[in-house]
Amino acid sequence: MDAVIAGVYLVPTIIIGIVWMFADPTWQNALRLGLSAFAGAALLLRRRFPVAVFAIALVAMLATLFLGHEVDFVAVLVALYAIAVYRSAPAAWIAFGVVSVSTAAALGLGVLLFGGAAAQLGGESPAAVIAGDRSTYEPFDSNPTASWITVVLISLFWVLIGINIGNRRRYLVALIDRAQQLARERDQQAVIAAAAERGRIAREMHDIVSHSLTVMITLADGSSRLAETSPERSADAMRMVAETGRSALGDMRRLLGVLRAAEGDGADREPQPGIGELGELVERFRAAGLPVRITVTGAAPTDTGQQLTVFRVVQEALTNALRYAALATAVDVKIAYETGAISITVEDDAAVHGASGQGTGRGLLGLRERVGLYGGTLEAGPRSGGGWRLRAVFDTIENHTDNRGDTQ
Repeated sequence: MDAVIAGVYLVPTIIIGIVWMFADPTWQNALRLGLSAFAGAALLLRRRFPVAVFAIALVAMLATLFLGHEVDFVAVLVALYAIAVYRSAPAAWIAFGVVSVSTAAALGLGVLLFGGAAAQLGGESPAAVIAGDRSTYEPFDSNPTASWITVVLISLFWVLIGINIGNRRRYLVALIDRAQQLARERDQQAVIAAAAERGRIAREMHDIVSHSLTVMITLADGSSRLAETSPERSADAMRMVAETGRSALGDMRRLLGVLRAAEGDGADREPQPGIGELGELVERFRAAGLPVRITVTGAAPTDTGQQLTVFRVVQEALTNALRYAALATAVDVKIAYETGAISITVEDDAAVHGASGQGTGRGLLGLRERVGLYGGTLEAGPRSGGGWRLRAVFDTIENHTDNRGDTQ
């Protein structure tokens, strides 16, 4: 399209310029032909450099005023249109003002410079002196004022068209950019959601696998030691191992069922464990040999997410106690459902703890993420006088059941 526009301007202009050169081979006609060719060639770059093309076209137009021929302002119109479309409306109005002022200045300067020369030459036109036997100086064969008005009106028409098309083009570009931005944001949100879901699944997997395997390994070790001296207790321990394994397998199926919901495999969709399963959890650790004592005060929340958080905090704390505090004589679990907050404290009195390097630390990290969802904090570390303490505090949703405080 740029080549077509440049060709539409260049071909007739060069042909007419060559004809004039053969008819009247003067330097003025040669200069005008060269300026027209240069301005037409510049139009090929009107999209990339509209301001530079406008400057070249304006210089060519002003030069034709002093070469005694009609104003060659076609290239200027194309450049004005290009500025309005590919730059901005303010830039187009500035360029229009430059054309208007420059044309008026050039026409006025010509009258001032050559008006007196024409009188001294016996009425001969100053254009004849400059351009060589040309009979007119004013563009469009009219006086300078009419020529200026004509140039301004035609330039205004092209500027308005260019601004209209340029605004629509910029609007479409803005829509495309907005669509691309929304697509990027959608992809980023999908990545963030996938990462959050992977983190949630990783926390659940850690809680299920770590707890279950820790209990099973402890029970299996105890069963092997009791196999010869107390076969009945050894059998009970192995039955507890099997029960713990089946429970863990059920939790795994329930978790994976969420991931495979789209496949329609009919996986069980039972609710996640909550406060009601704390008693069973404690009994499982007691069976593994951990002396657990739990105290619950206050009204428990009915929100399933918070109940799951309480369950997982207690589960992870007891799992760590079973793994690292085998010499503990008492493990106290205190859960307080207070107004607007839930606090969980798990303490043991083991004088010596196992090496912390046995674990990866992901369990406590997952607990901090769980508690952080409700604006809470989690602290874990040695307590004064020996032993280990884990304390979690987080906000509650204002929806509680009846008071069910008890001590087991």
